[in-house]
Amino acid sequence: MRKRFALVGAAVAALVLSPLTVVPAQAATGFTVDNGRLLDANGNDFVMRGVNHAHTWYADRTTQALKDIKATGANTVRVVLSSGDRWTRNDAADVANVISQCKANRLICVLEVHDTTGYQEQSGAVSLDRAVDYWVAVKGAMAGQEKYVILNIGNEPWGNTGYTGWTQATKDAITRLRANGFEHTIMVDAPTWGQDWAFTMRDNAASVFAADPQRNTVFSIHMYGVFDTAAEINDYLNRFVTAKLPIVVGEFGHDHSDGNPDEDTIFATTQQLKLGYLAWSWSGNGGGVEYLDMVTNFNAAQLTSWGQRAVNGANGIKATSREASVYGGGGPVDTTPPSAPGTPTASGVTSSSVTLSWTASTDNVGVTGYDVVRVSGTTETPVATSATASTTVTGLTAGTTYGFAVYARDAAGNRSARSNAVSVTTQTGGGGGGCSVTYKVTGQWQGGFQGDVKIANTGSTAVNGWTLRWTWANGQTVSQSWGATTSQSGAALSATNVSYTANIPVNGSVGFGFIGTWNGSNGVPTAFTLNGASCATA
Repeated sequence: MRKRFALVGAAVAALVLSPLTVVPAQAATGFTVDNGRLLDANGNDFVMRGVNHAHTWYADRTTQALKDIKATGANTVRVVLSSGDRWTRNDAADVANVISQCKANRLICVLEVHDTTGYQEQSGAVSLDRAVDYWVAVKGAMAGQEKYVILNIGNEPWGNTGYTGWTQATKDAITRLRANGFEHTIMVDAPTWGQDWAFTMRDNAASVFAADPQRNTVFSIHMYGVFDTAAEINDYLNRFVTAKLPIVVGEFGHDHSDGNPDEDTIFATTQQLKLGYLAWSWSGNGGGVEYLDMVTNFNAAQLTSWGQRAVNGANGIKATSREASVYGGGGPVDTTPPSAPGTPTASGVTSSSVTLSWTASTDNVGVTGYDVVRVSGTTETPVATSATASTTVTGLTAGTTYGFAVYARDAAGNRSARSNAVSVTTQTGGGGGGCSVTYKVTGQWQGGFQGDVKIANTGSTAVNGWTLRWTWANGQTVSQSWGATTSQSGAALSATNVSYTANIPVNGSVGFGFIGTWNGSNGVPTAFTLNGASCATA
């Protein structure tokens, strides 16, 4: 579906972006750029936290997908469209429908033309000028939507051939859009398959920004295998911040055929610098990058290891996203907190876990989630977050009394007063064990393969922290993994949870994946132990 070529590695260049004295964005009907920051129509700072969705190939999935993406806490969705040059054209009526659904789900809509992907290298790819033809043709659907829509001219224009043409072509495309009356914030993707390994966008960003008469352009870098170290990620993003040029990570993943991106640094650095990011992608990937699906087969209840990381991990969507203030009534940022949640009630108490439920809070701009804390005297310790009025707290000690209370958060970032606390005493011990392991080879090539492992908790007690072990019969080894940390001694492999896969609730499951090597044969392991106990195989 999305083809990428292995990119030539590039050392971090010594060139520095020239600082630009940025002209403040004109008063506009929608998003603007000022002093290197993206502001919404109310003049409030807006940091994208969201997901890419492949609408042009999965239009029948879009209605539910946008609802599910919103449920992660995302404030933005980047939507794949086609000009009709490579795939079925998304006409003005379809574009209007997508925008309407974004607004219904209180999402900011980044719309992009995908037919430009890999121009001059990918067969059939079209120019940015051709993408502008499409935008002009669907202008009727875009007009008046500047508060809710960002126009991403074309996805990953230029492959690894002729990419120096990106600078002038991008200036020309921006100029032409403005001449045709577009007042939207414009987003421009980097060349060389979006990863800018030759630093064409980085070193010409100031002149491209200056070519926009409205000074309302945002730059988008796609971070895959080129960005496999913290130094490269930090250097690239900080150069834009220093130059006061707006930058977002428009696509990224936890792994790729061209290398292993450092996703933890991408999450951490964008949060530190207050820069936007949009994870690729909700579901439906093919062509060997299926591991970039955030959910399995568009089922929001089946987050993959990558989906778990992007949504629930450190600096992920759920913890850092804030809804655009334009969905709070169109005025200044709302400062009224939600009502306090009801006192939690406890159920399903075991020796190590408890399920808490409470009466939901109300709020004039919408409750986005809840923070559960453990209360001991005047001390509070965060223990869980939840998008709904219920959650299961794990990792408790048997025969111990705990106090739990809840706060609510709203779309404007306000926090409610704390609920009353509930006292819970865990069981003194016991609880059944039980686990089932599904091991699959999802792709294989000469000397290498990709594996996927799912651990299901079939016992009566939640698992909080785990190590899965197996022994290979054919000398296979693991070279990289995600969702777990692996180590190996001879044929014996150990996989230990990372933070976002540590908890396996009763009747729940987690998964992780890996890249391995093989020689001669690649037999599937037949015996697994979880924390020392034998597991069934599925």
